[in-house]
Amino acid sequence: MRFNLRWQILLAVLAFSLTAALLSFQVRSASLCTTRVPAAGGVFVEGVVGLPQTFNPLLSDPYPVDRQLVSLVFDGLTQVDASGQIMPALAENWSVSEDGRTLRFVLRDDITWHDGEPVTAADVAFTYGLMQDDNFPGPAALKNLWQSVTINQIDDQTIEFVLTEPYAPFLSETTRGILPAHLLEGVTAVSLADHPFNQSPVGTGPWMVGANQDWQQNGRLQLLPNPMFWREGTQIPVLEFQFFPNETALAEAFADGRVQAMNTVSPEMLPDVAAIPGVRLFTAESPRYTELLFNQGESGAPLLKSAEGRQALAYALDRDAVVDRVLNGQGLPLEGPYLPTSWAYNPAALTQYQYDPTAAQLALSAQGWEKVDGVPVRRNEEGEPLQIRLLTLAGAPHEPLAEEIAWQWADIGIETLVETAVDGAALRASLAEGDFDVALVDIPPPADPDLYDFWSQEAIVRGQNYGRWNNRNASEALENGRQIWPVTERRPYYDTFLRLFNSDLPALTLYQHATTYALSPTVEQAEIGKITQPRDRYKTFAQWFLLYRDVSIVCPAEEITPDSE
Repeated sequence: MRFNLRWQILLAVLAFSLTAALLSFQVRSASLCTTRVPAAGGVFVEGVVGLPQTFNPLLSDPYPVDRQLVSLVFDGLTQVDASGQIMPALAENWSVSEDGRTLRFVLRDDITWHDGEPVTAADVAFTYGLMQDDNFPGPAALKNLWQSVTINQIDDQTIEFVLTEPYAPFLSETTRGILPAHLLEGVTAVSLADHPFNQSPVGTGPWMVGANQDWQQNGRLQLLPNPMFWREGTQIPVLEFQFFPNETALAEAFADGRVQAMNTVSPEMLPDVAAIPGVRLFTAESPRYTELLFNQGESGAPLLKSAEGRQALAYALDRDAVVDRVLNGQGLPLEGPYLPTSWAYNPAALTQYQYDPTAAQLALSAQGWEKVDGVPVRRNEEGEPLQIRLLTLAGAPHEPLAEEIAWQWADIGIETLVETAVDGAALRASLAEGDFDVALVDIPPPADPDLYDFWSQEAIVRGQNYGRWNNRNASEALENGRQIWPVTERRPYYDTFLRLFNSDLPALTLYQHATTYALSPTVEQAEIGKITQPRDRYKTFAQWFLLYRDVSIVCPAEEITPDSE
């Protein structure tokens, strides 16, 4: 058999090349390592107690779940920042006329609806025009306000509001979400509540409602990141809300891993949730507080008629102990009717009512309520016992709070009868009728510090001054403060109001609410900071991730030490 030399040489070269390639691959493989890096994908599932009623910014006020979802999907002309100031949102800027009656807003030209259509002044005029209709199904206060406003569309980018008189709190009304007129053409106030738009709304906010969903039937709502907001994208493509009938069911789903977050953890549930392995808890200030409202009207207890009597009740309370014992510490100290985020907040104008039972007892004695040996309840000269009716909502946390307050007041000789209202409507009815001595109530203060509808003399008759605080100077300060626009000019009137409030003490703030959010350890790189509005919880969502993928990298060189040589 004869061999071809040229073929032999060629085969030898090929064999050598193949061997070299294999050796090279082995060398390279030996220098590569596998590591895990974040991967796009997955569905982030957040559990919420309750089911949305109407997914519409004009109708969401009475429903907590709805308000949160509306914040994610819709934008207003303006928004409130962390310092309580009104800032632009859909509006680029605005101006106020010299007489303080006309506001003109210029819209941004780079905003579109989730369906790609441009946002125009026609959308704004349509939205606020619905609230002017006599048949508007939303809160009556909204209808009354907007019926007094003339709306003029100047051009596609400019909208004008003409007021009957200067009214600075009006600016905060423009934070309400705007509706797309092109999708609701022909819709009236009567048909708004039942319109299919409310099941799959289109807004301008950071989140879009996914198509073809029936969240009222299956209890799930999926939101998608709006690419116009999340310009660089997100690792997680879907934010899903699952709705639960109660917190117990939600906590079980969270512990089992069926949901990766609990939207809110109540103080009562906090110890159980905190015990779940690996759970991360984020606690933030909430824009509401709980107060004791004192009835100074004819139907109120005699002790409450004087500031000294009301101050005695304040000194007799260890508010820190109330928060610790009933709320597992989930409450923040606060004095007065303004949150720290409000520009009208001024702690220097307020007395810090530290727990001082001695001062409380001296004040009660000075009011003619004396302790008698062997008798637990103080009495006056006529032998009448010192009794107070404390009104609150039934159930946790309000009823346990009331019981704790009653227990503390009993320590200085006050007999407190806790009376409960079955729901919010019953509570409001009792407040309006003056059927209480002291009421334990939650207050979500308005974005603007104008409290005329709560504390003015007029509000005793046509408002929510349920405590019947009758102070002319305080009323005038509130009235003057709402009639001028610059914050620097308004501030002195609210400082005056605060000093008068502090002197008379028509209500005692117990604590500012805190909201706790629970997150599973399966959610990586999630950080949650200060929350001014519900969408703030997801400020860092772009960096959150659920999945990993394996990638090959060059292994780091081994460090040679003298001992290893």
